[in-house]
Amino acid sequence: MKETRSFVLKNELGLHARAAALLVNVSSQYKSRIFLEKDGIRVNGKSILGILTLACPKGGVITVNAEGGDAREAMEKIAEIIENKFGEA
Repeated sequence: MKETRSFVLKNELGLHARAAALLVNVSSQYKSRIFLEKDGIRVNGKSILGILTLACPKGGVITVNAEGGDAREAMEKIAEIIENKFGEA
């Protein structure tokens, strides 16, 4: 199974260290391979350093790809985190 969705970052600080750590923590709970992409750069969604290299600010767009048996569940949880601004006010 493969899931792909694009998201506009709405949190004030964009994809900073705490947000990246949250994504890695959630992504690592799933067997599916998870990738994040911005401006043609594709990184492993289970790598904090990879995610930080995307340097995605507020208003930036990232595309998330999940491939595997639990891809849908992984995508739903990742979408929830992003849409909730990574828990920021």
